[in-house]
Amino acid sequence: MPIIEVDGLRKAYGNRTVVDGVSFTVGEGEIFGILGPNGAGKTTTVECVAGLRVPDAGTVRVAGLDPRTDRDEVRQILGMQLQESELQAKLTVREALELYSAFYRRPADWRPLAERLGLTAHLRSRFASLSGGQKQRLFIALALVGSPRLVVLDELTTGLDPRGRRDTWALIEEVRASGVTVLLVTHFMEEAQHLCDRVAVIDAGRVAAMDTPAGLVSGAASPTVISFTPSEPVGRGELEALPGAVSVRERDGRLTVDGTDETVDAVISLLARRGITARRLRIADATLDDAFLDLTGRTRSRARASTPAAAERGEG
Repeated sequence: MPIIEVDGLRKAYGNRTVVDGVSFTVGEGEIFGILGPNGAGKTTTVECVAGLRVPDAGTVRVAGLDPRTDRDEVRQILGMQLQESELQAKLTVREALELYSAFYRRPADWRPLAERLGLTAHLRSRFASLSGGQKQRLFIALALVGSPRLVVLDELTTGLDPRGRRDTWALIEEVRASGVTVLLVTHFMEEAQHLCDRVAVIDAGRVAAMDTPAGLVSGAASPTVISFTPSEPVGRGELEALPGAVSVRERDGRLTVDGTDETVDAVISLLARRGITARRLRIADATLDDAFLDLTGRTRSRARASTPAAAERGEG
């Protein structure tokens, strides 16, 4: 039996429907990712799974339990790190870990967890004095301290530096290896591609696609990206007319062509016929970022302007 079952989930705030018929299941021991643009309904969906919000329609089950009517039992098996959380300003890291441990019947030893997350040196520090990254690591520790069967992580690595992000990924892989299921909400495509077994892309409150990261990438409109700086000008119209070409972009004299393997051959042949050298030629496979943009209809410029700090603003 799946550990999470969501069927026909709907949630509105006033006249605005935020989640509109979302359905998915998550298997035991899986890392399941939820991706989507700002305001897509991701956070509201996982808050319904955790029992923090009451759906207007549809059903949610966690290990066969209803998060609303079986709240106490669900809390014993589910840990959650919210995107925006706060603790009392004067509470120390040690006090927070000890307090949260007391909420569970079979808590984990928080000391190794604090060491793994780089919190040992800050055990006496008050919450208000912690940096954004330190607070984030503390909330991850609090989500795991109850030895949950399922952990919900909303924007897991926002605020962490690249090293901290990689260390946290390694921790989550260790957590999954111990048998814990992970429901991960993220804006980082690399994070989803690295960690997730499957991904649901939610757009405008609905599931736009659900597959493995590799499956989503293989369905991208342009599975291959060719970029180069030509030694002489090349007309965009010539490149757009090549077999398999989906789009052509130019920036500071550098051309980027989205297409297929056939497009690669056609670009190279065109340049050879014209006697043009392709400087700094790069050929790369499409990424989950490309698949995401195709599915949500966002342009590359808009997507790259979106920052993790702006995640989920206005979603509710």
